Amino acid sequence: MRELNTALVLGASGGLAHAIVNELIADAEIDTVVAVSRKSAPESFTGTETSVPIWIETEYVESAMASVVERLQPFAGSVTRVVICHGILHSDTLWPEKRLEDIDADALHAVFQANTVVPVLWLKLLHRLLKSNQRCVVAALSARVGSIGDNRLGGWYGYRSSKASLNMMLRTLSIEYARRAKNVKIIAFHPGTSDTPLSKPFRRSVPNEKLFTPQFVAERLCGIMRNAEIDGQLSYLDWDNKSIPW
Repeated sequence: MRELNTALVLGASGGLAHAIVNELIADAEIDTVVAVSRKSAPESFTGTETSVPIWIETEYVESAMASVVERLQPFAGSVTRVVICHGILHSDTLWPEKRLEDIDADALHAVFQANTVVPVLWLKLLHRLLKSNQRCVVAALSARVGSIGDNRLGGWYGYRSSKASLNMMLRTLSIEYARRAKNVKIIAFHPGTSDTPLSKPFRRSVPNEKLFTPQFVAERLCGIMRNAEIDGQLSYLDWDNKSIPW
């Protein structure tokens, strides 16, 4: 009898996250999909005859997140996929900075909280749940603009810096996870530009062949996770499974 496989999607309310949940539901290797979000489950998540997603609503403060992890204890040792989808680029009151004068302390705090702090808190809280004899691959949504070596255009101070900070946090976490949860592989994943509300205001200069559907990105990510080597190292990869310079 094979071991059970559970997939966990954190920050599951966005368009790309929805596609990832659906892709995991359709994966015959995954027995249970758990989605965590501030919002309630959309009606479209009906599941299949053999797999219905479990949807958990929570706020993204550490005490509430710890309560979610406590609820997940029955799945300890069976979690083989984790996708951390948190992130913010813009909102009604927040916009990527184009010049120095646009830098705002409150906006920076909001961007770093969503893009760096919340993903890292999840990995702080989850490590005992993920520790197992089974392989477990964790992917956190990063971005190519978080690459310091690839930054040739400037601008987008908060978003760039929060994703670079996320990458450093993931790198540091991967070192400790390699000692304390050797079965876990962590990936910082750049999804490219997908056709979601996050990217909508910035798509004019994106060629049609570089504008991906969420379903395409979800398929690519799940394929990368399925074949990832458990090597105790952080990988910084794009949708095409190619490494990105730090």
